[in-house]
Amino acid sequence: MACGAGVLQLFRRPALVARLSLLGKCQRTGAMTSAITRKAFSTDSPEQIGRYPIPYKKDLPYDIVELMEEVETKGGFLPNVFKVLAHRPSEFRAFFAYYNALMNKETGKLTKADRELIVVATSIHNRCLYCVVSHSALHRIYSKNPTLADQVTVNYQNAELSPRERAMLDFALAVCRSDAIEDRHFLELEVHGFDREDAWDIAAVASFFAMSNRMAHVTDMRPNTEFYSLGRVPRDKGKDGGKEGGQSKSD
Repeated sequence: MACGAGVLQLFRRPALVARLSLLGKCQRTGAMTSAITRKAFSTDSPEQIGRYPIPYKKDLPYDIVELMEEVETKGGFLPNVFKVLAHRPSEFRAFFAYYNALMNKETGKLTKADRELIVVATSIHNRCLYCVVSHSALHRIYSKNPTLADQVTVNYQNAELSPRERAMLDFALAVCRSDAIEDRHFLELEVHGFDREDAWDIAAVASFFAMSNRMAHVTDMRPNTEFYSLGRVPRDKGKDGGKEGGQSKSD
């Protein structure tokens, strides 16, 4: 696959980087960002964060290195999924192109928080530590709700979900379990305002992350420690200029 500008256009980099940069906002200051950036992916030796070795930076295609460095700089750290999937550059590009198409859509009735909640619920069914931890962090940031993702992780049926969210997760889990999908599933979604295109989006997110979950199992992908605390405690507004949970009101 071609490298450089063509691939970066495929990623729609501004949207992808902006989304991933949220991961580091909850704990970043200018000094911290500089320090983290220097020690993360900028190392010249590979590190072991799973079963497969992390490629040397000098051996990776330029477009992949450029994307990783930009995500790391803007987010404060580089999520380990980038490092692990860099083992197969062409698959790395395909993975993040599809990820971006699903998770950064600006059409339909699913919010960014909705999409992250689908990932959390289906990933716990698939017992994927990496995706549960990392996407719980993103859900906390987007929803500004520090507890709902934890509740869904334990048992979404007992979580404090709205009827709309429950219908969404019921359908996502039916897809995740490979249940027989029938007209009644679509009718239940329609009761809560979802149309057939929204159903496609819910199913596509659940399906894509079923694959992602399994690759995380195979590679023994470990979550970055930064994920565990993101979005849990609102910041003191007097200290960060009105930001809450590390995220400005305009985010």
